This record gives sequence, structure tokens and C-alpha cells, in this order.
Amino acid sequence: MLRPSPAPVPALRSVLAALGSPTAVREARTPALRAAQGPLSPEHPLPVHVLGVAGAPGIAPRTRLAGWRFLIRHGDRAIAAADTMLTPDGWTFSHFFEGPYVTATERALLQAEALPGAYEPRLLSVPELYMLTLWLHAGPDFDGTAVAPAAADLMVPLAPAPPGIAAHRPYQVADLLPVLSTRLAPPPLLGSAAPA
Repeated sequence: MLRPSPAPVPALRSVLAALGSPTAVREARTPALRAAQGPLSPEHPLPVHVLGVAGAPGIAPRTRLAGWRFLIRHGDRAIAAADTMLTPDGWTFSHFFEGPYVTATERALLQAEALPGAYEPRLLSVPELYMLTLWLHAGPDFDGTAVAPAAADLMVPLAPAPPGIAAHRPYQVADLLPVLSTRLAPPPLLGSAAPA
């Protein structure tokens, strides 16, 4: 069962304003959004966290909240997404986009609904690996305050996933984070001993 966090009201308001703006929709690089006839609705708000590069070995990587993403539904499916970002004036619309992560997010959310237990859905971006995962945070703090994935959390890499990581397969944090940390670690300097 998913227990989504409510999006900040200004973030939702900014997306609704962008959807109501013919200029914002027309200038978006989203052919599906521009071609849509009929109502569009922002759904499934997800906080987007960015995974920080691990500093020291053995230290759990931390995350930071970077924005909120809304899937834009037209009829019975998501055709695009809208991102918001935090500015000094509060949450504001950033941009519309479409592509494989839109359908992958929708698919992963459907998969997560069937999992036993209660989870707060989030997105976790790993920019250095060009990777996005559905981060399923297990309670009890369903308020977005966690800054690092907990042991009971699950991560579902979205397609396309980096080589060697299966997309749409739920991973325990303890299984996936070490793989990500290894890939994110800086390469050893020339002439230095390789780690054991």
C-alpha cells in the first residue's frame, strides 16, 4: 500500500497554472502534451530527492529534496510530467517533459501498490549514473523528513536503468546502495593502492 505525501500547495498551484497557460504548454518540448485534446490533470505528486555522492567509505549517502514531480494524466494514462523546484520565493513550476521515465514511474507505482506493507513513494535521482528510482520509504515518518534511505526501504530502478541493474525490480536498500556507492566512488589515483 502506498501512502503518498501531500505536495506543497504552491507546487501544485504552479503546475495547474502552467497547464492552464497555452504558452507554457505550446512551448513545452512534449509533443504528447501539445497534441492532447481535453482535460489534463496533475496526479501522483512525488518528492524528488537527489542522492549525494558518498564522501567517506562506510558513511551512508544522504539525499536532499530537489523538487516535486507530478504525472500529467490525459484520459487513462500519464502522457507527460511536470517538475517544480524550490526558489527563494517558494515552490514554482520548472518544466514539462515526456519520455521513458514517465511510463516507467507509472508502472513502478502500480507495482508498488501490490507490495505488502505501507510505503511513502518518492523519486530518488542519481545524476552521476543517469539513474532514477522509485524510493519506497517504510514508515513511521511518512512526512518526507528522512534524509537517507532506511534499512526497511525499497528501491525500484526505473527503465532505462544503468547496465547491471535490473529495472522494475524491488531492491532492498542494503543490496542496492553499496552497488551505487561503489559506482559513485572516485577512481583511485594513479600509483595508489587499490582498495582491498
